[in-house]
Amino acid sequence: MDKMLNVSSAPHVRSKDSTTSIMRDVLIALAPATLFGLYNNYRYGLLVNAIILLIVCIGVCVLSEYVWQKAMKKPITIADLSAAVTGLIIFVNLPAGLPWWIAAIGSVFSIIVVKQLYGGLGQNFMNPALGARCFMMLSFTAYMTSFPAEIDAVSTATPLTAMRAGDSVDLLRMFIGTTSGTIGETSVIAVLLGGAYLLARKVISIRIPGTYILTFAIFIFLFGGFDVNYTLEMLCGGGLVIGAFFMATDYVTSPITKSGQLIYGVCLGVLTGIFRLWGGSAEGVSYAIIICNLFIPIIERFTIPNAFGVEKEAK
Repeated sequence: MDKMLNVSSAPHVRSKDSTTSIMRDVLIALAPATLFGLYNNYRYGLLVNAIILLIVCIGVCVLSEYVWQKAMKKPITIADLSAAVTGLIIFVNLPAGLPWWIAAIGSVFSIIVVKQLYGGLGQNFMNPALGARCFMMLSFTAYMTSFPAEIDAVSTATPLTAMRAGDSVDLLRMFIGTTSGTIGETSVIAVLLGGAYLLARKVISIRIPGTYILTFAIFIFLFGGFDVNYTLEMLCGGGLVIGAFFMATDYVTSPITKSGQLIYGVCLGVLTGIFRLWGGSAEGVSYAIIICNLFIPIIERFTIPNAFGVEKEAK
């Protein structure tokens, strides 16, 4: 039994107060990407639907957690804001034209299936919001991959799908965020502002997002034709940056050791690069993070140092 793989004791956040404080910081950090996403989709004539999705995602996540805990006679923990954070992360990963009922189904799935069935906050083996996104991608693929063009509402490609088709993209627009994509992923500068806030507040360290993005950039440069411009377009396109700062750094589903975080970041960068270059879809960030989540017990087993005075097991 001593040799069984176990995720290190969770939650990694030690108290209700620290959990609430951290979740509040994450909500604040997501504000720039959220607000820019609403503005960007106003340009596409989808502001009202985007606001409805925002209300549905957060509301259904919080309500699902409350109803489940009430039914199971468990302590009610919605005040720790973790369910609200899950709802907001789901929201920023959705296309603005998505029907609200799909967002509601995904939100229930994230809280009940991915989080609460495994014991609640700190016990889930994957990020609930990403679990919900992958579930919706598999179940409602057409809806989850439909992005409108400007106000004429003609369907258009995201920068990543345009690049895969060999079309040109505007790097500056991708950095600013005035392109098609999920609500919160398009503006790299808005996401970086939020990431900088989390770093300044010491909610996260640079190890995971920095190693993730750097590894991905090196991989794309080496295997994508040694093209600097193409590498920059890949960095700014899709959900790489928001995934690196807001999803890969999830306390529960990422390593707690410094060396483990570096290994985790490298694995994320390589996997995302493989999916981007040779995968079936143009993206790959969500799948890369979830796959790496499954290997956290192994990473931690080999990177957590022994306590002082404790000898290593003989091999």
